Amino acid sequence: MNYWWRRIALSLAAVFALVFVYAGIYQAGMAAFEEVNMSYFEALQFVIEALTTAGFGGDSADWQSAPTNLMVIAMNLTGVLLVFLALPLLVVPLFQQALEDRPPESTDLTDHVVICSYTPRSDVLADELDAANVPYVFIDDDPELVVELDNEGADAIYGELDQAETLRAANVTDARALVTDIDAETNAMVILTARELSSELTIVSVAEGEDVASYHRYAGADEIVRPRRVLGESLATKATTTISAELRDTIELSEDFTVTELLVQDHSDLVGQTIAESGVRDRMGITVIGAWFNGEFVPVPDPNQVIDGNTILLVAGRRDDLTDLKSRTVSTLPRRPDRVVVGGYGVVGRTVVETLAADGVSTFSIDTADAEGVDIVGSVTDESVLETAGVTDGQSVVLTLDDDAASIYATLVIKQMAPSVEIIVRANETENVPKFYRAGAEYVLSLSTVTGRMLASVLIEDEEILTPETQFELVRTTAPQIAGRSLGDVDLRARTGCTVVAAERGDELLTDLGPDFVVREDDMLIVAGNDEAINRFVAFATT
Repeated sequence: MNYWWRRIALSLAAVFALVFVYAGIYQAGMAAFEEVNMSYFEALQFVIEALTTAGFGGDSADWQSAPTNLMVIAMNLTGVLLVFLALPLLVVPLFQQALEDRPPESTDLTDHVVICSYTPRSDVLADELDAANVPYVFIDDDPELVVELDNEGADAIYGELDQAETLRAANVTDARALVTDIDAETNAMVILTARELSSELTIVSVAEGEDVASYHRYAGADEIVRPRRVLGESLATKATTTISAELRDTIELSEDFTVTELLVQDHSDLVGQTIAESGVRDRMGITVIGAWFNGEFVPVPDPNQVIDGNTILLVAGRRDDLTDLKSRTVSTLPRRPDRVVVGGYGVVGRTVVETLAADGVSTFSIDTADAEGVDIVGSVTDESVLETAGVTDGQSVVLTLDDDAASIYATLVIKQMAPSVEIIVRANETENVPKFYRAGAEYVLSLSTVTGRMLASVLIEDEEILTPETQFELVRTTAPQIAGRSLGDVDLRARTGCTVVAAERGDELLTDLGPDFVVREDDMLIVAGNDEAINRFVAFATT
Protein backbone atom coordinates (compact mmCIF):
# COMPACT_ATOMS: atom_id res chain seq x y z
CA MET A 1 0.00 0.00 0.00
CA ASN A 2 2.88 2.39 0.72
CA TYR A 3 4.02 1.86 -2.87
CA TRP A 4 0.72 3.22 -4.17
CA TRP A 5 0.83 6.25 -1.90
CA ARG A 6 4.31 7.04 -3.17
CA ARG A 7 3.05 6.62 -6.72
CA ILE A 8 0.16 9.02 -6.09
CA ALA A 9 2.46 11.60 -4.50
CA LEU A 10 4.89 11.48 -7.41
CA SER A 11 2.07 11.71 -9.94
CA LEU A 12 0.52 14.73 -8.23
CA ALA A 13 3.91 16.43 -8.00
CA ALA A 14 4.43 15.87 -11.74
CA VAL A 15 0.96 17.31 -12.57
CA PHE A 16 1.50 20.41 -10.42
CA ALA A 17 4.92 20.97 -11.98
CA LEU A 18 3.41 20.70 -15.46
CA VAL A 19 0.66 23.20 -14.57
CA PHE A 20 3.09 25.77 -13.19
CA VAL A 21 5.45 25.41 -16.16
CA TYR A 22 2.59 25.70 -18.67
CA ALA A 23 1.32 28.83 -16.88
CA GLY A 24 4.72 30.48 -17.33
CA ILE A 25 4.88 29.39 -20.99
CA TYR A 26 1.37 30.67 -21.71
CA GLN A 27 2.05 34.01 -20.01
CA ALA A 28 5.28 34.46 -22.00
CA GLY A 29 3.69 33.26 -25.27
CA MET A 30 0.75 35.63 -25.06
CA ALA A 31 3.13 38.54 -24.45
CA ALA A 32 5.50 37.54 -27.29
CA PHE A 33 3.07 36.45 -30.01
CA GLU A 34 -0.12 38.40 -29.24
CA GLU A 35 1.28 41.38 -27.34
CA VAL A 36 -1.20 40.66 -24.53
CA ASN A 37 0.09 41.23 -21.01
CA MET A 38 -1.52 39.13 -18.25
CA SER A 39 -0.64 38.20 -14.70
CA TYR A 40 0.83 34.80 -13.84
CA PHE A 41 -2.34 33.91 -11.92
CA GLU A 42 -4.52 34.67 -14.98
CA ALA A 43 -2.26 32.40 -17.03
CA LEU A 44 -2.48 29.75 -14.28
CA GLN A 45 -6.29 29.89 -14.36
CA PHE A 46 -6.33 29.34 -18.13
CA VAL A 47 -3.91 26.38 -17.94
CA ILE A 48 -6.00 24.68 -15.23
CA GLU A 49 -9.18 25.17 -17.32
CA ALA A 50 -7.42 23.78 -20.40
CA LEU A 51 -5.88 20.73 -18.73
CA THR A 52 -9.02 19.80 -16.82
CA THR A 53 -11.22 20.51 -19.88
CA ALA A 54 -13.41 22.45 -17.44
CA GLY A 55 -13.98 25.16 -20.04
CA PHE A 56 -12.31 28.28 -21.40
CA GLY A 57 -12.86 30.85 -24.11
CA GLY A 58 -12.21 34.22 -22.59
CA ASP A 59 -8.84 34.48 -24.32
CA SER A 60 -9.76 32.90 -27.67
CA ALA A 61 -10.24 36.26 -29.42
CA ASP A 62 -6.58 37.05 -28.68
CA TRP A 63 -5.22 33.92 -30.36
CA GLN A 64 -4.26 35.34 -33.74
CA SER A 65 -0.87 33.77 -34.41
CA ALA A 66 -0.08 30.18 -35.35
CA PRO A 67 2.38 29.68 -32.45
CA THR A 68 -0.29 30.65 -29.93
CA ASN A 69 -2.86 28.29 -31.44
CA LEU A 70 -0.30 25.45 -31.52
CA MET A 71 0.51 26.15 -27.87
CA VAL A 72 -3.17 25.96 -26.87
CA ILE A 73 -3.69 22.77 -28.91
CA ALA A 74 -0.72 21.16 -27.13
CA MET A 75 -2.17 22.09 -23.73
CA ASN A 76 -5.58 20.66 -24.63
CA LEU A 77 -4.08 17.39 -25.87
CA THR A 78 -1.98 17.17 -22.72
CA GLY A 79 -5.10 17.50 -20.58
CA VAL A 80 -6.91 14.75 -22.48
CA LEU A 81 -3.87 12.46 -22.32
CA LEU A 82 -3.57 13.04 -18.58
CA VAL A 83 -7.18 11.97 -18.07
CA PHE A 84 -6.96 8.87 -20.26
CA LEU A 85 -3.59 7.81 -18.92
CA ALA A 86 -4.38 8.46 -15.29
CA LEU A 87 -7.43 6.19 -15.29
CA PRO A 88 -5.75 2.95 -16.47
CA LEU A 89 -2.31 3.62 -15.00
CA LEU A 90 -3.15 5.10 -11.62
CA VAL A 91 -6.79 5.38 -10.63
CA VAL A 92 -8.02 1.89 -11.63
CA PRO A 93 -5.01 0.02 -10.20
CA LEU A 94 -5.29 2.10 -7.04
CA PHE A 95 -8.89 1.03 -6.52
CA GLN A 96 -8.01 -2.58 -7.34
CA GLN A 97 -5.13 -2.52 -4.88
CA ALA A 98 -7.31 -0.94 -2.22
CA LEU A 99 -9.85 -3.74 -2.63
CA GLU A 100 -7.14 -6.41 -2.60
CA ASP A 101 -5.46 -4.93 0.49
CA ARG A 102 -8.62 -4.91 2.54
CA PRO A 103 -8.09 -7.64 5.14
CA PRO A 104 -10.77 -10.32 5.46
CA GLU A 105 -12.89 -9.88 8.56
CA SER A 106 -14.87 -13.14 8.67
CA THR A 107 -14.70 -16.81 7.72
CA ASP A 108 -17.16 -19.54 6.79
CA LEU A 109 -15.03 -22.38 8.19
CA THR A 110 -16.61 -24.92 10.52
CA ASP A 111 -15.11 -27.69 12.67
CA HIS A 112 -11.90 -25.69 12.54
CA VAL A 113 -9.25 -24.38 14.92
CA VAL A 114 -9.24 -20.66 15.71
CA ILE A 115 -5.69 -19.41 16.38
CA CYS A 116 -5.18 -16.09 18.23
CA SER A 117 -2.80 -14.66 16.99
CA TYR A 118 -0.14 -15.27 14.31
CA THR A 119 3.45 -15.62 15.58
CA PRO A 120 6.54 -17.41 14.25
CA ARG A 121 5.55 -20.23 16.61
CA SER A 122 2.34 -20.67 14.64
CA ASP A 123 4.07 -22.06 11.55
CA VAL A 124 4.86 -25.44 13.11
CA LEU A 125 1.28 -25.79 14.38
CA ALA A 126 -0.09 -24.79 10.97
CA ASP A 127 2.06 -27.43 9.26
CA GLU A 128 0.84 -30.10 11.69
CA LEU A 129 -2.81 -29.11 11.13
CA ASP A 130 -2.35 -29.02 7.36
CA ALA A 131 -0.87 -32.53 7.38
CA ALA A 132 -3.80 -33.82 9.45
CA ASN A 133 -6.28 -32.03 7.14
CA VAL A 134 -7.63 -29.93 10.01
CA PRO A 135 -8.86 -26.47 8.88
CA TYR A 136 -7.82 -23.40 10.86
CA VAL A 137 -8.07 -19.63 10.78
CA PHE A 138 -5.73 -17.01 12.24
CA ILE A 139 -7.05 -13.90 13.98
CA ASP A 140 -4.68 -10.96 14.18
CA ASP A 141 -5.00 -7.24 14.86
CA ASP A 142 -2.34 -6.33 12.27
CA PRO A 143 -4.22 -5.68 8.98
CA GLU A 144 -1.07 -5.81 6.83
CA LEU A 145 -0.09 -9.18 8.30
CA VAL A 146 -3.60 -10.53 7.69
CA VAL A 147 -3.44 -9.37 4.07
CA GLU A 148 -0.04 -11.03 3.68
CA LEU A 149 -1.32 -14.31 5.14
CA ASP A 150 -4.41 -14.14 2.93
CA ASN A 151 -2.28 -13.56 -0.17
CA GLU A 152 -0.20 -16.62 0.77
CA GLY A 153 -3.35 -18.75 0.83
CA ALA A 154 -3.80 -19.01 4.59
CA ASP A 155 -7.20 -18.41 6.20
CA ALA A 156 -6.81 -15.28 8.31
CA ILE A 157 -9.12 -12.52 9.49
CA TYR A 158 -8.57 -9.10 10.98
CA GLY A 159 -10.04 -8.00 14.29
CA GLU A 160 -9.45 -7.16 17.92
CA LEU A 161 -8.45 -10.43 19.50
CA ASP A 162 -10.43 -10.19 22.72
CA GLN A 163 -13.67 -8.82 21.24
CA ALA A 164 -16.80 -10.97 20.97
CA GLU A 165 -17.64 -9.71 17.47
CA THR A 166 -14.20 -10.81 16.24
CA LEU A 167 -14.61 -14.31 17.65
CA ARG A 168 -18.10 -14.51 16.17
CA ALA A 169 -16.65 -13.48 12.80
CA ALA A 170 -14.17 -16.36 13.22
CA ASN A 171 -17.20 -18.66 13.61
CA VAL A 172 -15.95 -19.73 17.02
CA THR A 173 -19.26 -21.31 18.01
CA ASP A 174 -18.83 -23.87 15.20
CA ALA A 175 -15.09 -24.41 15.82
CA ARG A 176 -13.55 -27.53 17.30
CA ALA A 177 -11.00 -25.56 19.35
CA LEU A 178 -9.45 -22.18 20.03
CA VAL A 179 -5.75 -21.58 20.67
CA THR A 180 -4.54 -18.34 22.24
CA ASP A 181 -0.83 -17.51 22.26
CA ILE A 182 -0.41 -13.77 22.86
CA ASP A 183 0.50 -12.63 26.37
CA ALA A 184 -0.79 -13.57 29.81
CA GLU A 185 -3.33 -10.75 30.12
CA THR A 186 -4.69 -10.87 26.56
CA ASN A 187 -4.88 -14.66 26.68
CA ALA A 188 -7.07 -14.40 29.78
CA MET A 189 -9.39 -11.91 28.03
CA VAL A 190 -9.66 -14.14 24.95
CA ILE A 191 -10.45 -17.17 27.12
CA LEU A 192 -13.20 -15.33 29.02
CA THR A 193 -14.75 -13.97 25.82
CA ALA A 194 -14.63 -17.32 24.02
CA ARG A 195 -16.09 -19.18 26.99
CA GLU A 196 -18.93 -16.68 27.15
CA LEU A 197 -19.76 -17.43 23.51
CA SER A 198 -19.50 -21.22 23.79
CA SER A 199 -19.45 -23.60 26.72
CA GLU A 200 -18.54 -26.57 24.47
CA LEU A 201 -15.51 -25.07 22.76
CA THR A 202 -12.11 -26.58 23.63
CA ILE A 203 -9.82 -23.71 24.63
CA VAL A 204 -6.05 -24.15 24.71
CA SER A 205 -3.79 -21.48 26.15
CA VAL A 206 -0.02 -21.00 25.97
CA ALA A 207 1.26 -19.90 29.37
CA GLU A 208 4.48 -19.92 31.36
CA GLY A 209 4.42 -19.63 35.14
CA GLU A 210 2.17 -21.91 37.16
CA ASP A 211 0.39 -18.86 38.56
CA VAL A 212 -0.50 -17.69 35.03
CA ALA A 213 -1.63 -21.20 34.13
CA SER A 214 -3.94 -21.32 37.16
CA TYR A 215 -5.52 -17.98 36.18
CA HIS A 216 -6.15 -19.25 32.66
CA ARG A 217 -7.73 -22.43 33.99
CA TYR A 218 -9.97 -20.34 36.23
CA ALA A 219 -10.91 -18.17 33.23
CA GLY A 220 -12.10 -21.28 31.40
CA ALA A 221 -9.16 -22.81 29.50
CA ASP A 222 -9.38 -26.58 29.05
CA GLU A 223 -5.70 -27.18 28.31
CA ILE A 224 -2.57 -25.22 29.23
CA VAL A 225 0.75 -25.77 27.48
CA ARG A 226 4.01 -24.42 28.90
CA PRO A 227 6.55 -24.78 26.09
CA ARG A 228 9.30 -22.63 27.61
CA ARG A 229 9.52 -24.82 30.68
CA VAL A 230 9.52 -27.99 28.59
CA LEU A 231 12.20 -26.47 26.35
CA GLY A 232 14.35 -25.52 29.35
CA GLU A 233 14.11 -29.02 30.82
CA SER A 234 15.05 -30.55 27.46
CA LEU A 235 18.10 -28.29 27.00
CA ALA A 236 19.24 -29.07 30.54
CA THR A 237 18.87 -32.79 29.89
CA LYS A 238 20.98 -32.43 26.76
CA ALA A 239 23.66 -30.67 28.81
CA THR A 240 23.75 -33.50 31.34
CA THR A 241 23.78 -36.02 28.49
CA THR A 242 26.88 -34.49 26.95
CA ILE A 243 28.80 -34.58 30.24
CA SER A 244 27.76 -38.11 31.15
CA ALA A 245 28.47 -41.52 29.64
CA GLU A 246 25.14 -42.74 31.00
CA LEU A 247 22.15 -43.18 28.70
CA ARG A 248 19.63 -40.43 29.41
CA ASP A 249 16.83 -38.60 27.66
CA THR A 250 15.23 -41.72 26.21
CA ILE A 251 11.72 -42.63 25.13
CA GLU A 252 10.86 -46.00 26.65
CA LEU A 253 8.34 -47.77 24.43
CA SER A 254 8.65 -50.96 26.46
CA GLU A 255 11.00 -52.58 28.94
CA ASP A 256 13.10 -53.88 26.05
CA PHE A 257 12.74 -51.16 23.44
CA THR A 258 13.97 -47.56 23.60
CA VAL A 259 14.30 -44.63 21.21
CA THR A 260 16.83 -41.87 21.72
CA GLU A 261 19.12 -39.42 19.96
CA LEU A 262 22.86 -39.50 20.65
CA LEU A 263 25.35 -36.69 20.03
CA VAL A 264 28.64 -38.00 18.69
CA GLN A 265 31.38 -35.95 20.33
CA ASP A 266 34.69 -35.00 18.77
CA HIS A 267 37.50 -37.48 19.58
CA SER A 268 35.01 -40.27 20.31
CA ASP A 269 35.29 -43.85 19.08
CA LEU A 270 32.75 -43.38 16.27
CA VAL A 271 34.24 -40.27 14.63
CA GLY A 272 35.69 -40.99 11.18
CA GLN A 273 33.91 -44.33 10.77
CA THR A 274 31.12 -44.99 8.33
CA ILE A 275 27.83 -46.24 9.73
CA ALA A 276 28.64 -49.67 8.30
CA GLU A 277 32.14 -49.71 9.86
CA SER A 278 30.74 -48.68 13.25
CA GLY A 279 28.75 -51.91 13.46
CA VAL A 280 25.81 -50.03 14.95
CA ARG A 281 23.35 -51.91 12.78
CA ASP A 282 24.95 -55.32 12.33
CA ARG A 283 26.89 -56.04 15.53
CA MET A 284 24.75 -54.11 17.99
CA GLY A 285 21.29 -54.82 16.55
CA ILE A 286 20.30 -51.15 16.67
CA THR A 287 18.00 -49.48 14.15
CA VAL A 288 19.37 -46.19 12.82
CA ILE A 289 16.18 -44.25 12.17
CA GLY A 290 17.98 -41.16 10.93
CA ALA A 291 20.83 -38.78 11.65
CA TRP A 292 21.63 -35.07 11.66
CA PHE A 293 24.75 -34.15 9.72
CA ASN A 294 25.61 -30.45 10.18
CA GLY A 295 22.02 -29.77 11.16
CA GLU A 296 20.46 -31.52 8.15
CA PHE A 297 18.27 -34.53 8.89
CA VAL A 298 18.93 -37.60 6.75
CA PRO A 299 16.36 -40.38 7.11
CA VAL A 300 17.87 -43.88 7.11
CA PRO A 301 21.38 -42.67 6.20
CA ASP A 302 23.51 -44.58 3.72
CA PRO A 303 25.81 -47.21 5.33
CA ASN A 304 28.76 -45.42 3.72
CA GLN A 305 27.92 -42.11 5.39
CA VAL A 306 30.85 -40.99 7.54
CA ILE A 307 30.12 -40.11 11.16
CA ASP A 308 31.86 -36.94 12.31
CA GLY A 309 31.93 -34.88 15.47
CA ASN A 310 28.52 -33.29 16.16
CA THR A 311 26.64 -35.94 14.19
CA ILE A 312 23.41 -36.75 16.02
CA LEU A 313 22.16 -40.33 15.62
CA LEU A 314 18.48 -41.13 16.01
CA VAL A 315 18.42 -44.78 17.07
CA ALA A 316 16.12 -47.45 18.48
CA GLY A 317 16.87 -50.73 20.19
CA ARG A 318 17.36 -52.52 23.49
CA ARG A 319 18.42 -50.25 26.33
CA ASP A 320 21.59 -52.26 27.03
CA ASP A 321 22.66 -51.98 23.40
CA LEU A 322 21.97 -48.25 23.35
CA THR A 323 23.96 -47.83 26.58
CA ASP A 324 26.94 -49.50 24.89
CA LEU A 325 26.52 -47.22 21.86
CA LYS A 326 26.30 -44.16 24.11
CA SER A 327 29.68 -44.98 25.64
CA ARG A 328 31.18 -44.96 22.14
CA THR A 329 29.87 -41.46 21.41
CA VAL A 330 31.68 -39.82 24.35
CA SER A 331 35.02 -38.09 23.79
CA THR A 332 38.11 -40.05 24.82
CA LEU A 333 39.87 -36.86 25.91
CA PRO A 334 40.14 -36.14 29.65
CA ARG A 335 36.87 -34.79 30.96
CA ARG A 336 36.62 -31.21 32.06
CA PRO A 337 34.69 -30.16 35.18
CA ASP A 338 30.96 -30.89 35.12
CA ARG A 339 30.05 -27.23 34.92
CA VAL A 340 27.55 -25.56 32.60
CA VAL A 341 27.40 -21.88 31.69
CA VAL A 342 23.84 -20.68 31.02
CA GLY A 343 23.42 -17.58 28.84
CA GLY A 344 20.07 -15.88 29.43
CA TYR A 345 17.98 -16.07 32.58
CA GLY A 346 14.39 -15.83 31.43
CA VAL A 347 11.85 -18.62 31.87
CA VAL A 348 13.90 -21.05 29.77
CA GLY A 349 17.22 -20.12 31.40
CA ARG A 350 15.86 -20.41 34.95
CA THR A 351 14.39 -23.80 34.12
CA VAL A 352 17.75 -24.96 32.77
CA VAL A 353 19.52 -23.85 35.98
CA GLU A 354 16.89 -25.46 38.23
CA THR A 355 16.94 -28.74 36.28
CA LEU A 356 20.74 -28.94 36.29
CA ALA A 357 20.88 -28.12 40.01
CA ALA A 358 18.46 -30.97 40.70
CA ASP A 359 20.88 -33.29 38.87
CA GLY A 360 23.80 -32.02 40.93
CA VAL A 361 25.42 -30.08 38.08
CA SER A 362 26.96 -26.69 38.93
CA THR A 363 26.01 -23.72 36.76
CA PHE A 364 27.07 -20.14 36.12
CA SER A 365 24.34 -17.85 34.73
CA ILE A 366 24.75 -14.71 32.62
CA ASP A 367 22.07 -12.12 31.85
CA THR A 368 21.91 -8.45 30.89
CA ALA A 369 19.42 -7.79 33.71
CA ASP A 370 20.39 -8.01 37.36
CA ALA A 371 18.10 -10.48 39.09
CA GLU A 372 18.22 -13.10 41.80
CA GLY A 373 19.98 -16.16 40.40
CA VAL A 374 22.10 -14.23 37.88
CA ASP A 375 25.80 -14.74 38.63
CA ILE A 376 27.16 -12.07 36.31
CA VAL A 377 25.40 -9.15 34.64
CA GLY A 378 26.55 -8.64 31.07
CA SER A 379 26.22 -9.78 27.48
CA VAL A 380 26.90 -13.38 26.54
CA THR A 381 28.56 -12.04 23.37
CA ASP A 382 31.21 -10.19 25.43
CA GLU A 383 34.48 -12.15 25.63
CA SER A 384 35.43 -10.63 28.99
CA VAL A 385 32.07 -11.71 30.46
CA LEU A 386 32.52 -15.21 29.06
CA GLU A 387 36.03 -15.41 30.52
CA THR A 388 34.71 -14.35 33.93
CA ALA A 389 32.05 -17.06 33.63
CA GLY A 390 34.79 -19.63 32.99
CA VAL A 391 33.56 -20.74 29.58
CA THR A 392 36.98 -22.13 28.66
CA ASP A 393 37.00 -24.29 31.81
CA GLY A 394 33.48 -25.71 31.50
CA GLN A 395 32.01 -28.64 29.63
CA SER A 396 28.94 -27.03 28.04
CA VAL A 397 27.24 -23.72 27.35
CA VAL A 398 23.46 -23.46 27.11
CA LEU A 399 22.20 -20.36 25.29
CA THR A 400 18.58 -19.45 26.08
CA LEU A 401 18.31 -15.90 24.70
CA ASP A 402 15.07 -14.70 23.12
CA ASP A 403 17.00 -13.13 20.21
CA ASP A 404 18.28 -15.56 17.58
CA ALA A 405 20.73 -13.08 16.07
CA ALA A 406 22.39 -12.53 19.47
CA SER A 407 22.51 -16.28 20.11
CA ILE A 408 24.11 -16.99 16.73
CA TYR A 409 26.72 -14.31 17.36
CA ALA A 410 27.37 -15.69 20.86
CA THR A 411 27.85 -19.15 19.36
CA LEU A 412 30.52 -17.78 17.01
CA VAL A 413 32.29 -15.94 19.85
CA ILE A 414 32.30 -19.00 22.14
CA LYS A 415 33.56 -21.31 19.39
CA GLN A 416 36.47 -18.94 18.79
CA MET A 417 37.28 -18.80 22.49
CA ALA A 418 36.78 -22.47 23.36
CA PRO A 419 36.42 -24.72 20.29
CA SER A 420 35.93 -27.89 22.33
CA VAL A 421 33.10 -26.54 24.50
CA GLU A 422 29.73 -27.98 23.53
CA ILE A 423 27.06 -25.38 22.78
CA ILE A 424 23.39 -26.22 23.27
CA VAL A 425 21.01 -23.57 21.97
CA ARG A 426 17.43 -22.46 22.19
CA ALA A 427 16.30 -21.11 18.81
CA ASN A 428 13.16 -19.05 18.61
CA GLU A 429 12.36 -19.59 14.94
CA THR A 430 12.69 -22.94 13.20
CA GLU A 431 14.16 -21.39 10.05
CA ASN A 432 17.22 -20.27 12.03
CA VAL A 433 18.17 -23.75 13.25
CA PRO A 434 20.54 -24.49 10.31
CA LYS A 435 22.33 -21.19 10.94
CA PHE A 436 23.12 -22.25 14.51
CA TYR A 437 24.64 -25.49 13.30
CA ARG A 438 26.75 -23.65 10.73
CA ALA A 439 27.90 -21.32 13.52
CA GLY A 440 29.14 -24.33 15.51
CA ALA A 441 26.34 -25.35 17.88
CA GLU A 442 26.16 -29.03 18.80
CA TYR A 443 22.43 -29.22 19.57
CA VAL A 444 19.62 -26.82 18.72
CA LEU A 445 15.94 -26.96 19.62
CA SER A 446 13.47 -24.25 18.65
CA LEU A 447 10.70 -22.80 20.79
CA SER A 448 8.48 -22.81 17.71
CA THR A 449 8.91 -26.56 17.32
CA VAL A 450 8.14 -27.35 20.96
CA THR A 451 5.12 -25.02 21.03
CA GLY A 452 3.68 -26.27 17.74
CA ARG A 453 4.07 -29.94 18.66
CA MET A 454 2.55 -29.51 22.12
CA LEU A 455 -0.46 -27.71 20.67
CA ALA A 456 -0.85 -30.21 17.82
CA SER A 457 -0.80 -33.11 20.26
CA VAL A 458 -3.78 -31.57 22.05
CA LEU A 459 -5.72 -30.57 18.94
CA ILE A 460 -5.31 -33.52 16.55
CA GLU A 461 -7.36 -36.61 17.29
CA ASP A 462 -5.85 -40.08 16.79
CA GLU A 463 -2.33 -38.64 16.90
CA GLU A 464 -0.13 -38.37 19.97
CA ILE A 465 3.23 -36.61 19.72
CA LEU A 466 5.51 -38.44 22.15
CA THR A 467 8.50 -36.12 21.78
CA PRO A 468 7.60 -32.42 21.69
CA GLU A 469 10.94 -31.55 23.30
CA THR A 470 13.43 -33.20 20.93
CA GLN A 471 14.87 -32.54 17.48
CA PHE A 472 13.03 -35.53 16.08
CA GLU A 473 9.33 -36.25 16.24
CA LEU A 474 7.91 -39.53 17.49
CA VAL A 475 4.16 -39.96 17.07
CA ARG A 476 1.65 -42.63 17.95
CA THR A 477 -1.05 -42.66 15.30
CA THR A 478 -3.45 -44.76 13.29
CA ALA A 479 -2.79 -45.25 9.57
CA PRO A 480 -6.12 -46.14 7.93
CA GLN A 481 -4.93 -45.35 4.39
CA ILE A 482 -2.33 -48.15 4.43
CA ALA A 483 -4.34 -50.76 6.37
CA GLY A 484 -4.09 -54.18 4.73
CA ARG A 485 -0.77 -53.40 3.04
CA SER A 486 2.75 -54.43 3.99
CA LEU A 487 5.46 -51.95 4.93
CA GLY A 488 7.55 -53.18 2.00
CA ASP A 489 4.68 -52.58 -0.41
CA VAL A 490 4.00 -49.09 0.94
CA ASP A 491 7.73 -48.17 1.24
CA LEU A 492 7.13 -45.40 3.75
CA ARG A 493 10.79 -44.51 4.05
CA ALA A 494 11.04 -43.66 0.36
CA ARG A 495 7.67 -41.92 0.27
CA THR A 496 7.88 -39.91 3.47
CA GLY A 497 11.34 -40.22 5.04
CA CYS A 498 9.83 -41.80 8.17
CA THR A 499 10.52 -45.08 9.91
CA VAL A 500 7.85 -47.19 11.57
CA VAL A 501 9.61 -47.98 14.83
CA ALA A 502 6.96 -50.17 16.42
CA ALA A 503 3.29 -51.07 16.31
CA GLU A 504 0.82 -51.44 19.16
CA ARG A 505 -1.57 -54.31 18.43
CA GLY A 506 -3.92 -54.70 21.33
CA ASP A 507 -1.78 -55.03 24.46
CA GLU A 508 1.27 -56.14 22.49
CA LEU A 509 4.13 -53.91 21.31
CA LEU A 510 5.65 -55.24 18.08
CA THR A 511 9.17 -53.96 17.41
CA ASP A 512 10.67 -56.35 14.87
CA LEU A 513 8.86 -54.91 11.85
CA GLY A 514 10.23 -56.16 8.57
CA PRO A 515 9.03 -55.35 5.04
CA ASP A 516 6.46 -58.19 5.27
CA PHE A 517 4.69 -56.66 8.26
CA VAL A 518 1.06 -55.98 7.27
CA VAL A 519 -0.64 -53.00 8.91
CA ARG A 520 -4.06 -53.66 10.40
CA GLU A 521 -6.80 -51.09 10.66
CA ASP A 522 -6.76 -51.03 14.47
CA ASP A 523 -2.94 -50.89 14.75
CA MET A 524 -1.37 -47.89 16.44
CA LEU A 525 1.91 -47.18 14.65
CA ILE A 526 4.81 -45.46 16.37
CA VAL A 527 6.58 -43.46 13.68
CA ALA A 528 9.82 -41.46 13.88
CA GLY A 529 11.35 -38.77 11.70
CA ASN A 530 11.82 -35.02 11.54
CA ASP A 531 8.84 -32.68 11.44
CA GLU A 532 8.59 -32.49 7.65
CA ALA A 533 8.78 -36.26 7.28
CA ILE A 534 6.15 -36.86 9.96
CA ASN A 535 3.82 -34.36 8.29
CA ARG A 536 4.26 -36.19 4.99
CA PHE A 537 3.45 -39.48 6.72
CA VAL A 538 0.33 -38.09 8.40
CA ALA A 539 -0.90 -36.62 5.10
CA PHE A 540 -0.20 -39.89 3.24
CA ALA A 541 -1.28 -42.56 5.72
CA THR A 542 -3.92 -41.02 7.96
CA THR A 543 -6.05 -38.63 5.91
